Amino acid sequence: MAAFYRSQAMWYFYILQSKKKTEFFYKGSTDDLRRRLEQHNKGNVDSTRPYLPFRIVYYEAYVSEQAAHLRESSVKTSGSVSVPLMKRIKESLK
Repeated sequence: MAAFYRSQAMWYFYILQSKKKTEFFYKGSTDDLRRRLEQHNKGNVDSTRPYLPFRIVYYEAYVSEQAAHLRESSVKTSGSVSVPLMKRIKESLK
């Protein structure tokens, strides 16, 4: 059974923090965290280019793309979801 879990692709909801402007956070989803962070830090993402460089400060793993996108959407659109999560993340960064 362990082989099943190793071979299954994972999807991630992630939050980046700008090292330049530490009050700026970016939320997204991907199937490859390292590659996506590299894309952000190389300036390949228009919406984050002014805030380079970034670091990953939070992520959650999901077994489906749909679940990761749903989590991203809920965090971006719902204050009742986003506010407590961002509060917890900011507290952990102190």
